[in-house]
Amino acid sequence: MINKKYMNSILKATTLSFILLAACSAPDKKSELEALKKQRDGLNEKIALLETELKKEGADSSVSKISLVEISKLKANSFLTYIDVQGKVDADENISISSEIPGTVTRIYAKVGNEVNAGDVLAETDARAILQSISDLQTNLDLANQLYEKQKSLWDQKIGTEIQFLQAKTTKESLEKKMATLQEQYRMTKIISPISGTIDAVDIKVGQAIAPGVPAIRVINFSNLKVKAELAEMYAGRVKKGDKVKVYFADMNDSIESIINFAARSISNISRTFMVEVLLDNKKSYHPNMVAKLKINDYVSAQPMISVPVKLLQNGMDGEKFIYVANGDKTEKRVVTIGKEYSGMMEILTGLKEGDQLILKGYDSINEGDKISYAK
Repeated sequence: MINKKYMNSILKATTLSFILLAACSAPDKKSELEALKKQRDGLNEKIALLETELKKEGADSSVSKISLVEISKLKANSFLTYIDVQGKVDADENISISSEIPGTVTRIYAKVGNEVNAGDVLAETDARAILQSISDLQTNLDLANQLYEKQKSLWDQKIGTEIQFLQAKTTKESLEKKMATLQEQYRMTKIISPISGTIDAVDIKVGQAIAPGVPAIRVINFSNLKVKAELAEMYAGRVKKGDKVKVYFADMNDSIESIINFAARSISNISRTFMVEVLLDNKKSYHPNMVAKLKINDYVSAQPMISVPVKLLQNGMDGEKFIYVANGDKTEKRVVTIGKEYSGMMEILTGLKEGDQLILKGYDSINEGDKISYAK
């Protein structure tokens, strides 16, 4: 059993400890409270000081905010939209001529840049064998012609037999056909231009063996150049012959205004596109296969319309679309309805009128009725 005296001593010691702790904790709370009050007083003094300084600087919250904006006076103009598409320059008469029969090049008359006419001889191949055959045949043909003329004269006088006359005639005609064949073979030894145009390339040299189908000389007729482009099927109902178009040549830093000369009615089964063509000004130095950008005008407003940048349009909580304008020194919200859009601009059907002061800058940080000042 535990000694009663020992237990009593433990109880006395515990009681004394609680009394001492209670005596010590009371002054600590008072000290902490006093410290917090001093911190509060210090903060109040700082707050009061800052409020005084802000009032002196005119930044008191009671002072109304004035927003700086940039405005522009609206003016009505025709609103146009375009279809942008890439095309390339092409020529209907752009041909690469080759020899009609195998042979060796003996003469070249064509030079790059030369103008030629249809039928001009551009080069020749070796024709010695054919010329020799023509010379031999000509001798026989001359004799056959003499015999035919004599037999015909006798036959007209009813001298001789009809068989002799017919034999002389048949021999002459047979030799004439052979001569015609040799003359055509001789013609085929010449490379002849089938069109009028400009020599764009000469890909043969004297002494070179050539054959049919191998490109020899290129001739281009620059008088009928055009730009061709393929448009998506969705534009088939919006583009037609006669539509205005702007053609830009980035590499030449040049542009022209023209019209659509041809718009195909059929749609490609593979690409789902249709072809359009624009004739070019023949006096300018365009080149086949040159890249061009077409801007085809597909819409013109029936009357002058107000147009504004798309970025100015804002959406309200109820789904309305509005734009801010300046009304004196305050902002005004205008609910609008929009029409066509193109290149960052949109057509305004209702809500704005000519002469309104459109807010161009600062529109994203204002509300209706805010005071504003204009940037100069």
